[in-house]
Amino acid sequence: MSPSVPLQEMIRAIRSARTQCEERGVIQRECAAIRAQFRQSDNGGRSHNLAKLLYVHMLGYPAHFGQMECVRMIASPRYSEKRVGYLGAMMLLDEKQDASLLITNSIKNDLSHSNQYVQSLALCTLACMGSAEMCRDLAPEIDRLLRASNSYIKKKAALCAVHIVRKVHDLGELFTPAARSLLAEKNHGVLHGAVVLITELCERNQETLERFRKVPGTVPDLVQIMKGLVISGYSPEHDVAGISDPFLQVRILRLLRILGRNNEGASDAMNDLLAQVATNTDSTKTVGNAVLYETVLTVLHIKSESGLRVLAVNILGRFLLNNDRNIRYIAMISLQKIVGTDHNAVQRHRGTIVDCLKDQDASVKRRALDLSLALVSASNVRSMMKELLLFLSSCPPELRAQAASGIFNAAERYAPSQRWHIDTILHVLTTAGGDVRDETVPNLIQLITNASELHCYTVHKLYRALLTDISQQSLVQVACWCIGEYGDLLLRGECQETEPVQVTEDDVLDALETVLQSHMSSPATRGFALTATMKLSTRITDNVDRIRSIVSIYGSCIDVELQQRAVEYNALFRKYDHMRFVLKMQSSVFCSGSNRQVSPLVFLPQVCDLLDLLGGSEVTLQPIPAVGGTAPGLFTNTSSTTGGDLLDLLGGLEPAPPELSYLIFSAAPTVQVYEKAGVALTLSCEKQSDSGLTVTLTASNSTDSDISSFTLQAAVPKVQILANSSCFTQSKSFFRLQVNLKMRIRISYSSQGSAFQDTVQIDSFPGLSAAGH
Repeated sequence: MSPSVPLQEMIRAIRSARTQCEERGVIQRECAAIRAQFRQSDNGGRSHNLAKLLYVHMLGYPAHFGQMECVRMIASPRYSEKRVGYLGAMMLLDEKQDASLLITNSIKNDLSHSNQYVQSLALCTLACMGSAEMCRDLAPEIDRLLRASNSYIKKKAALCAVHIVRKVHDLGELFTPAARSLLAEKNHGVLHGAVVLITELCERNQETLERFRKVPGTVPDLVQIMKGLVISGYSPEHDVAGISDPFLQVRILRLLRILGRNNEGASDAMNDLLAQVATNTDSTKTVGNAVLYETVLTVLHIKSESGLRVLAVNILGRFLLNNDRNIRYIAMISLQKIVGTDHNAVQRHRGTIVDCLKDQDASVKRRALDLSLALVSASNVRSMMKELLLFLSSCPPELRAQAASGIFNAAERYAPSQRWHIDTILHVLTTAGGDVRDETVPNLIQLITNASELHCYTVHKLYRALLTDISQQSLVQVACWCIGEYGDLLLRGECQETEPVQVTEDDVLDALETVLQSHMSSPATRGFALTATMKLSTRITDNVDRIRSIVSIYGSCIDVELQQRAVEYNALFRKYDHMRFVLKMQSSVFCSGSNRQVSPLVFLPQVCDLLDLLGGSEVTLQPIPAVGGTAPGLFTNTSSTTGGDLLDLLGGLEPAPPELSYLIFSAAPTVQVYEKAGVALTLSCEKQSDSGLTVTLTASNSTDSDISSFTLQAAVPKVQILANSSCFTQSKSFFRLQVNLKMRIRISYSSQGSAFQDTVQIDSFPGLSAAGH
């Protein structure tokens, strides 16, 4: 290829290449010819060659060897060469390269050129790639051009000043006076550049912002310019789809938003204008919607009147009905930001927002979900929850977790009744049980526990749900727990809230066994089912042997946790069958402000048996005879333990050979044995007989903050026996004591988002002599 071929010929040759290798060959030959001509001292085709090199650069091939040629052409007196040289500088040079400093003097000279187009080339190049050093050197020249009489130069100088302010913040003070004077211009290009420059100055410096607010006429001038654009007739030069210069209108509205933010005086001066723009702008075209959107943002960011804010929310409501999904999307983003401050105004568009949940666009649907959840209140919780539950049943998988979490939070905050709350959560678990958070199961269990009047209703409903679907693990876990706790209510078949259903013991065990054998059940779910089966052994009479058979199967289970539970339960059946009735207990205590009597051993809802206190240990159970016909005895642990189980409380307690006697554990206050951070524990003793002793423990909270998840655990040396009674049933519990009684208490609770745990050892008991033990 001849090096003198025109640019069009080179482009044609490159495009006709059949392979990339052939294309590279064409470009390499042409670049070699261009280098050779650049080395010639007398090169009349420099601009021609540099133009071809710029095209090569646009294709992504190296063209850095043309940088010095750009510098030489910028210094050329010919306009045609200077134009290509400046274009090459903007494309091939940047502020990180040393060659850019070589054109500083040429730019300075061209800024003073008599030809406005040469000045324009220099201004455009400086605004595109000027470094901080170049901006400092040439800033006075730009300020001079801002005051020139030529509108063509002033608009380009204003945009160049914007680049300088972004590069060197300190130079903003230099352009402030000239920028203010530009607002008096009639040329739209100059006004646009002036508004952009003032916006940049105000955003960069708070003092400059206050100065523009205080300068008389700044806001009124902008208001007057904006009014002229709104009420002006058709102007072919500035009209875009029936809107007069929408680009300038948008820029002015953004500047007014900055000037009016947190300033009542400036806001008052623009309220009437904003109302006029909101009512007179055509919303059938995209450009009109752009102006309306900026108007809404301005209204919401300044200290506007309440009626004007309602008008802005109504505009966003109309956006929700637009066929353009982008407009609906930005409308919901804006409504989400203001729903906290203008909740009632947004509520008027609730129906339209809910309809957007059915939109095909995933991003619109996600925003509609966020906004719908934000609109839930005590007055509309029932109707809104119906819509949200309907959406949950058909929403995309990626939105189910977010929807379920939002429904849980709203139900907890605005539930009109406990039954409604339970029904709502169960509906979510039935629909999207696999997408809920881990804490959902214990939270629901706590809710069910507190609603004692709904135990019969809940266990019947969960039993039906268990028979229908066992794929939702969270639902199955709650159902198993509930059946284990309230299976006797299920077997009675009497429930006023639901249709009575006759359920036999075999039916219940069949359901639990199905969960245990299902491949869909996780190890945690099987643990719930196994524990529920064991609990039922204290409530049914005809199928205890079947329960024993079910439990024994899992004694060799590959899952260690499930195997341990099965082994412990089997031990109860084989050796300590008379003790099963005293092992089941659960309690949850919340202390706030005043004294509360609490049970010393508290179990999590998920693990409701005493054996779970011995997690990770190997135990040997020894039977203790029942005393006074009150209840069977419990067991003692004769082995050492590791980890964080309750028996770790006993480190260092070496007991003497025991003498049999019994301690009854109950609840009532006297002598303080612990006090820390406002939480106190008091203890008193009352001798019942020569071999019986009643101990009273009371926990109290004297701080102003609530305490939750309060757990009080007691332990004694291994030759003694600690038993406990439920604080609900007041059943008797016993200790087997040594001559010198010792006890350790572990206290744990949560307060103000932090967890606390402490241990106290009790070596002497008030009012009790050693001889009386």
